[in-house]
Amino acid sequence: MPSAPSHHFVLNGSDDLTYRLAQQLSDRYRTEVVVLMTPAQQAPGRDFSDLPRVRLIVTDVVDERALQQAGLAAASGLALTVQDDVGNLSLALLARELAPSVRLVVRMYHTSLGHGIEALLGNTRVLSDAEIAAPELVATALGEVAATPVQVGRRTLVVAPRDAVPPQDVVCGLADLAPADGPDVLPADDRTADLVLAEQRGPASLWETTLGLSKVAPKRPSRLGQLAAFLGALVSRKTRIAVTLVLGLILAAGFALGRSLGQPAWDGFYAAATAVLGGPQPTPEYRHSQQALQLLLGLAGLAFIPLVTALVVEGTVRARLAVAQLRLSQPRAGHVVVVGLGGVGTRVLRLLHDRNIAMLAIAQNEDDRGVALARELNIPLIIGDPARETTMRQAGVERCKALLAVDRSDVANLQTALYGRKLQPNLRVVLRVFNPDLAERVRTTFDLPLSRSVSNLAVPAFAEALMDREVIGTISVDRRVLLIADVYVSPGSPLAAETTAGIDQPGRVRVIAVTEFGEPRPLWKPSPLRRVRERDKLTVVASRDGLTELTARAARG
Repeated sequence: MPSAPSHHFVLNGSDDLTYRLAQQLSDRYRTEVVVLMTPAQQAPGRDFSDLPRVRLIVTDVVDERALQQAGLAAASGLALTVQDDVGNLSLALLARELAPSVRLVVRMYHTSLGHGIEALLGNTRVLSDAEIAAPELVATALGEVAATPVQVGRRTLVVAPRDAVPPQDVVCGLADLAPADGPDVLPADDRTADLVLAEQRGPASLWETTLGLSKVAPKRPSRLGQLAAFLGALVSRKTRIAVTLVLGLILAAGFALGRSLGQPAWDGFYAAATAVLGGPQPTPEYRHSQQALQLLLGLAGLAFIPLVTALVVEGTVRARLAVAQLRLSQPRAGHVVVVGLGGVGTRVLRLLHDRNIAMLAIAQNEDDRGVALARELNIPLIIGDPARETTMRQAGVERCKALLAVDRSDVANLQTALYGRKLQPNLRVVLRVFNPDLAERVRTTFDLPLSRSVSNLAVPAFAEALMDREVIGTISVDRRVLLIADVYVSPGSPLAAETTAGIDQPGRVRVIAVTEFGEPRPLWKPSPLRRVRERDKLTVVASRDGLTELTARAARG
């Protein structure tokens, strides 16, 4: 087998995130990539043979020999993207022994543990795709801007609509949302941008405004509404329909019999009730039509008594189950339904809870990751199959505000979304899809425009971390991704003596701050005529292509 090329990247993984990362590195950055995986990982994984400059190594176990075969010692970086925190940590420690200076990017769900690993291993970045994607999914479900705050220098920057921000707090315009074919990011005329990057001033003012936290808390339901919710939880929909039909038949027949006999309202009701509860008695003086109504009341009474018994039994059983699963305290309208409590669903659940948004969770299994968290936070929880209409009705999907289908299976999420639309045709559905190509087809074929691929949302952060770029944060605008990054101007760089206006490129790069060499604080919103010097640090908002080009220009000439 030929030796691995130098200045390449090594990836360990096989899922869609690994595939998209290899595609980014080989297509966008024109680098060689070696992908390591085991036969067990290859079986359900993606086929990497269609990617140029990508070499696949399948080995029984990813160990020291496999890493050496992939040319780790000569690699520019190693990305461990398997969904296994312990396995990734073990490989990271082994890789650090074999290549002390190699750049490591580690995928971990528990990022709190990961931050300690970054300091321990050095030249390491720990990322969680669930943590990256969850804020975008929540913001999409609520019809808001994904406004995760970003620390730049000593300022906190957030994304917000222009009309929600004082003009003096605007740092730069991000996107003009008016074009029908998609947003115009980093427009040439900053004043046309509807979406801006702004400084957060005060303890919570802009942050609360952007995320809707300052809105008035929803009103508690009335006592009548609480009683209706209680009875709805006790009795199934089919039983309610059956009882309603029988009672309607009794009332109609009793009213008709009373009218035909010329009796007052109470006497007519009394005659009907005795016929139902005691059985009809022969009454020869009745006309044939009156006798027919009497017999109809008797038949209704035969159905009414078993229905009352069923109501008592079903109500008792469902009440005991409801107490165990908190169903009687479920939000019945205007809530958010989260289906799937894996890694992403658990992150979504925590974000919604932190924002005090009424919600309900559906998990298929008791051992799903987020079930314990839902019970700990007293979030209404249903353990059941979301592909069944009874489960969706029990969750109140026909009256909910939004539905997030974030299970691990694309098919299950699509089925959940279609059931939700069946119960509420105009329901706002956010669909998690692993395959970005499938996500695009779902948008057009099934009229589900809010489908999102977690791998697409997370890949830019993984790619930039692997390239060892100082990416501070990512901003999602529709399906476009912008990066906030620091770029250092090396001695001899072509950027030296260039003006900031010359560096700015509409749609690609916008300089928002310049930090001179030796100065502790950046100069925000520098003059367009200011010239960049060697060893300056530029803080920019850029597209991925724009950042790649600017980084190349900032390197030593």
